[in-house]
Amino acid sequence: MTTPSAAIAFENDRRLASGSVADVALAVRNRAGKPNYQGIQVFEEESGKTLHLNLTGSDKDIRARYAPAAEGATEVAPSDAPRGPGRPRLGVVAREVTLLPRHWDWLNSQPGGASVALRKLVEDARKTHGQSGNLRARQEAAYRFLSAMAGDWQNFEESTRALFAGDAVRFAELTEAWPIDVRDHARHLAFGASPSSKT
Repeated sequence: MTTPSAAIAFENDRRLASGSVADVALAVRNRAGKPNYQGIQVFEEESGKTLHLNLTGSDKDIRARYAPAAEGATEVAPSDAPRGPGRPRLGVVAREVTLLPRHWDWLNSQPGGASVALRKLVEDARKTHGQSGNLRARQEAAYRFLSAMAGDWQNFEESTRALFAGDAVRFAELTEAWPIDVRDHARHLAFGASPSSKT
């Protein structure tokens, strides 16, 4: 399982920490070790998914456990030797694609061949459907977070209706009386609103 790039932790309805998963894990362990702490919930910062952190071991163990994959990767220095014949390295990833013969025939008849045609089709689809996909992902992230944090709060059902209707103004009105930290994070997930922004 890959470590998310960032997390956010709430103690009851107040933000406890946000940042890298390792930093949040250490803050949670530090707070949980103190008297009178209340229920702590941790979420992936952008997806709204609940995170269950393993807080055992030393600080160094926790940092190693939740280090982003990029930090552990070793970079290979580019070779100074001249390259031989062939295509330059463009970051292209080869994978298998299964199509019907008529699809291959059409792709191969396109200028540049099958690979160029497929790349153009993918880019066109990303431009056409990218925004609706991003909106849906934001709505689902906000709904996951709200269900965990505010499922029994006043205006929860109405706010989720506004969320899925894409009505940022109504969503802001319905969540205005909620605790600030939860409200602001929900608005950020749902509509990209910056913390403490007024609508």
